[in-house]
Amino acid sequence: MSEQEKTITQTNVRDLVGKYLTFHLSQEQYGVSLLAVREIIGLMDITHVPRTPEYVRGVINLRGRIIPVVDLRQKFGMKAQKDTEVTCIIVVEMNYEDQVIQIGILVDEVDEVLDIQEDQIDNLPSIGADMSMNYICGVAKISQRVVMLLDIQRVLSAMDLNELVKTAGNNAGNTPAVAA
Repeated sequence: MSEQEKTITQTNVRDLVGKYLTFHLSQEQYGVSLLAVREIIGLMDITHVPRTPEYVRGVINLRGRIIPVVDLRQKFGMKAQKDTEVTCIIVVEMNYEDQVIQIGILVDEVDEVLDIQEDQIDNLPSIGADMSMNYICGVAKISQRVVMLLDIQRVLSAMDLNELVKTAGNNAGNTPAVAA
């Protein structure tokens, strides 16, 4: 690895340092930057929207706002599982065109908020040329656990976001940015 590549890698790792909300999908643990998280809500009635991709569970009415909900298991191609009493929705804010929108991501269980430091983060190892995992920005080693750090903006492609905004009837948009 050249000096330039090492510097770029170290810079990328430094960019990942911070607080992450961790959650489970199956036996795997994932983390999303706490800065992207608007709120965590318990499972509520989700209204199915016909002719949407399989990973779109539907929409919810959250205090008068229509929020599309993505089943992250389905999006990641995981085996379906019945919802449980700990299944919940993490409402995240994402940039879409010139606005900030809210999307719900359905997860098996929320775990905890972790303050992840530079020495706990590694780059994602190369698994295979055919697998596109650009939505995983790093891997954190916490005690004996491995936490996949997600770039929530990349989890959903521009095409996905366009579909979700249409699904929500554009009510997911025009959300004011939240001060950090």
